[in-house]
Amino acid sequence: MAITADHLHDLSWRVNAACRDTDPNLFFPVGTTGPAVEQIRSAKEVCCGCLARDACLEFAIVTNQDTGIWGGTAEDERRLLRRAWLRSRAEAAGA
Repeated sequence: MAITADHLHDLSWRVNAACRDTDPNLFFPVGTTGPAVEQIRSAKEVCCGCLARDACLEFAIVTNQDTGIWGGTAEDERRLLRRAWLRSRAEAAGA
């Protein structure tokens, strides 16, 4: 996935989001242990077949969404992806 800043202004992908008809609380578990583990798994299941999954993840990385499930990723997974994205941007700027 080539992450750009395009989704910062274009939010049309949200129309196709599978989570539109799901309780938003599902995507914002409290913690990462106990009942939150099942909640994270359930949220990721919603994301599995979502047509907007890639755009959602891209939006979350570009806008630094540090809580919740976005594009089928949990907070810790997204932190790693964001670091890699920032590193690649810095390398491209320095080239």
